Amino acid sequence: MTSLTFDDYCRAIVDQTGLLTRQIRGADTATPVPTCPGWDVARLLRHVGGDHRWAEEIVRKRAAEPVPGDPVDDPSVFAHLNGDALVDWLGEGAAELGATLRAAGGGTRVWTPAHERSTVLFWARRMTHETVVHRADAALATGAPFTLDGDLALDAVEEWLDFSTVPEAYEPAPAAPALLGPGRTLHFEAPGTGRWFVDLTDDRPTWSTEPQEAAVTVRGPVTDLLLLLYRRPVTGVEMHGNADLLELWLNRTGFWLEA
Repeated sequence: MTSLTFDDYCRAIVDQTGLLTRQIRGADTATPVPTCPGWDVARLLRHVGGDHRWAEEIVRKRAAEPVPGDPVDDPSVFAHLNGDALVDWLGEGAAELGATLRAAGGGTRVWTPAHERSTVLFWARRMTHETVVHRADAALATGAPFTLDGDLALDAVEEWLDFSTVPEAYEPAPAAPALLGPGRTLHFEAPGTGRWFVDLTDDRPTWSTEPQEAAVTVRGPVTDLLLLLYRRPVTGVEMHGNADLLELWLNRTGFWLEA
């Protein structure tokens, strides 16, 4: 299980953004981002910076209701930013978000899309991993290496597993194949880092860190497992068993990536 704290997340947002800005500074921001179809690097950076500013507004205002997501959803909002000015703006937004999170404290209640986790801690964790995954996107686009601290990667995997148990991921929906059923179990293993067992055989999904036999087993370095969950290309993962079940689970649990 993850051992990251609220302060760890606040620090990681700034640190991961710093790694991203150092990686991108001087690069051609018109470079396409294959893992985000239709985006170039500039659009990717505006999205991350918009996410940071949206979360910062929610926390700063102690919002009890949804806040319009224009900084995230409308690519024209920050279209005037480019080059080094865009890179600087991204770093400034991360620093502001980190400071606002710390000033509020992790236990302060605010609106989140996850109703059972409606505290500032949710935003600290979510923005950490939003930044991590898009740093990977930028690395893939520019040919830069991508490495990630094992504790961060482990925590990001477990955040995904938490999301995989919300009703939108498994309840019946038009054109959505049924996820739950007999014999539907998955096992993920990152040697030396962690193991996770996902059980889809009951009336809702559950996950644990207890190793068990499963219909499909996926094994690889924890960072590669994380990228696999986010549908990014990986080379270091082995899969044994029911590939169709893995694909179904990835599709259903990735519903929120389209939001």
